[in-house]
Formats: sequence, structure tokens, C-alpha cells
Amino acid sequence: MTTAAPELLTVPEVMALLKVGRTKVYDLIRTHRLVSIKVDGCRRIPEHAVRDFILGQIGEAA
Repeated sequence: MTTAAPELLTVPEVMALLKVGRTKVYDLIRTHRLVSIKVDGCRRIPEHAVRDFILGQIGEAA
């Protein structure tokens, strides 16, 4: 049985999706509001983590 790995996004890709700056993305990672991993020293954010963050923000705003 194989499962597809989640797509990993770069910080610039997340910046574009959320329409925020680099500092804000790293702040979200630092405060554990956005899950990320390091791959050979490069920060990567699973696509589902961005989706979960957005849904959480929508839920808080409601």
C-alpha cells in the first residue's frame, strides 16, 4: 500500500498563497501556527498545513 506524500511548498510559495511577507511566514512557523519541516536545511511547508491554517483563521473570524 502506498500513500502519496503531501506536496511541500517553499516559503516564497506560501508567501504568494497567503499574500504576506517572508517575515510573517517565518513568524507563523516560529509560533507553531504553521507546520513546517526542514529538508537539507531548506524550510518546507506541507500544502495541508497552509490549508489548515487558512481554515483555522476563517473559523476564528466567524
